[in-house]
Amino acid sequence: MARLFHVPLSPFCRKVRLSLAEKKIECELVEERYWEQDPDFLRRNPAGKVPVLKLDDIMMAESAAICEYLEEAYPEPSLMPKGSAARLEVRRLVSWFDDKFHNEVTSKLLYERVNRKVQGTGYPDSANVKAGAKAIKYHLDYLAWLLDHRRWLAGDSMTLADFAAAAHLSSLDYISDVDWNRSEAVKDWYAKIKSRPAFRSILADQVPGFPPPPHYADLDF
Repeated sequence: MARLFHVPLSPFCRKVRLSLAEKKIECELVEERYWEQDPDFLRRNPAGKVPVLKLDDIMMAESAAICEYLEEAYPEPSLMPKGSAARLEVRRLVSWFDDKFHNEVTSKLLYERVNRKVQGTGYPDSANVKAGAKAIKYHLDYLAWLLDHRRWLAGDSMTLADFAAAAHLSSLDYISDVDWNRSEAVKDWYAKIKSRPAFRSILADQVPGFPPPPHYADLDF
């Protein structure tokens, strides 16, 4: 069985979890307090980051590399479209969420509200929280624009781009930082993703000291 060293609300871990679940790869979840820099964990990944996946007798790090490996080693069901241009668009959107969205929104909201307390690094920076709350509106509007032109974020089929976006938004939804009323199209898209069997373990996550809102696990939110 695969083993994933993760943090429940990490969007990078969630993206890998969604890929594993969609491909029906059984996986043991091991919660890792990576910020404590445990020597055993650093031997698994000298970068000291999660996720780290042990699969096929290989220890893997970096969510993008892990997801690419899963796609190549376990091609069905595919999370990448056929055609170089279509695959480029998926990779562009994955990078959008894991880089731009993460830096402008996730790190400003989730990391300030939750990670600081869990890691014992102080109180939230109100300026960062304010900036994240402003930036997420722009990103939700961009999602709405994409969905006005496409069935899924990158095209006509669900791809890794949808999982990357849903990983970040689900983490933020756990702390009620997503205004689902801003766009009906975005809400409908998230409802489709949220109802997939691959999402079940994510909706069951519990972080001590941070109970999720009632709508978090509700498929008819």
